[in-house]
Amino acid sequence: MRIREVGLRAAYLLGAAVTVTALAVAPAFAVPATDGPPVGGSSTTTTPPFTTPNTDDCPQKTQPPAPIDTSEVPAPGEPTPTQLPVPSPAVGGQRMSDCGVIVPDGAPPVPAEISATAWMVSDLDTGRVLAAKDPHGRYRPASTIKVALAIVALRSLDLDKIVVGTQADADVDGTRVGIGPGGRYTNRQLMQALIMCSGNDAAHAIATQLGGDKAAVAKMNEVAKSLRALDTRAATPSGLDGPGMSTSAYDLSVLFREAMNIPLFAELIHTEQVDFPGFPADPKIPDDKDHPGFPIANDNQLLYNYAGAIGGKTGFTDDARQTFVAAAERDGHRLVVTLLKADVRPIRPWEQAARLLDYGFALDTDARIGKLPESGSEAVQPSVPLASPPPRADGTQADPVRPAHQGARIATLIGGPVLILVLLLWARRAFRRRR
Repeated sequence: MRIREVGLRAAYLLGAAVTVTALAVAPAFAVPATDGPPVGGSSTTTTPPFTTPNTDDCPQKTQPPAPIDTSEVPAPGEPTPTQLPVPSPAVGGQRMSDCGVIVPDGAPPVPAEISATAWMVSDLDTGRVLAAKDPHGRYRPASTIKVALAIVALRSLDLDKIVVGTQADADVDGTRVGIGPGGRYTNRQLMQALIMCSGNDAAHAIATQLGGDKAAVAKMNEVAKSLRALDTRAATPSGLDGPGMSTSAYDLSVLFREAMNIPLFAELIHTEQVDFPGFPADPKIPDDKDHPGFPIANDNQLLYNYAGAIGGKTGFTDDARQTFVAAAERDGHRLVVTLLKADVRPIRPWEQAARLLDYGFALDTDARIGKLPESGSEAVQPSVPLASPPPRADGTQADPVRPAHQGARIATLIGGPVLILVLLLWARRAFRRRR
């Protein structure tokens, strides 16, 4: 084989290897989705553009969307819950019976990046409803129903009483704070675990003191009914999906407003971090050791990232999707925002809540489309100062980071053909010198 042929083949092989390696090693980067059809008639598809769910036809007027699993199938021998009656006229005013987006006359359009199927913004102190979408549509609350459990517990239990953790507490499904058998906890600490980090084990320990899950749920439903939160029916103390579980954006605002009449609730939703007790070694486990205490942190990102945030409650189950209720203060006004059946796109739920709060604060001070029921007591100001956001090192949201290999991949794809050309020129010169 002649030298020229050897040089050409080597150049092509080396260039091809470089290009193939770039394609194989570097991760692919997504092509942004567009609102229009593909350019040039290409059939290549990407993630479809986000659209806010349409509720104009009142699809959830009587009950939540169909479940995706068996979590709401009644236990053997238990009856299937009937649908809750739909009040007429709607609680809160005539416009609260509408199912689409509702804003005051002359108000600007609502933020576009809201994936919550239902939401509402209201004034915490006056009860004025400022804006809403499907306010009485029925959805699953997930852990936001713990607000109702907190109302019952904070008004029923001795907060200084010592409660001993059980294996049943530790074995509950879903999010757990870390209660262990034999651990000793005050009810105040259980409330911290319930409200700050949504511990289902804390919910179980609290419900046990209220007479068990069924008794606790009955008390939660009594509270909802007394507040005219008539779309609400708890099925579990923790918010795990169960037969007949339901709430609405309107009702969640009502429950939260009532909870804010309790000073300790207002304090705990605003607390960033506390120390939580550990529990002793389990004698049934060989070589088990004592489990030391540990810090627990508030899981509500709005508290750390929104100026004037008072606090709130998060929730998630597969059927409920993302749920959220929170409050913030600005210029002497305190607003509450609720989200039901939201998703983490196009922005995270707490960011959606922030957009809606900004919208509410920008409305006229007399803006109104409805009203929350009178609770018979005045809301209290939180008894702690506004929180300072923790440093980014503790896991709070950081700025977006570009894929590490994207720039190298592009450079390699451009550089591959250039390298081939250089090698071809080198081979040609070498051949000429040897002739």
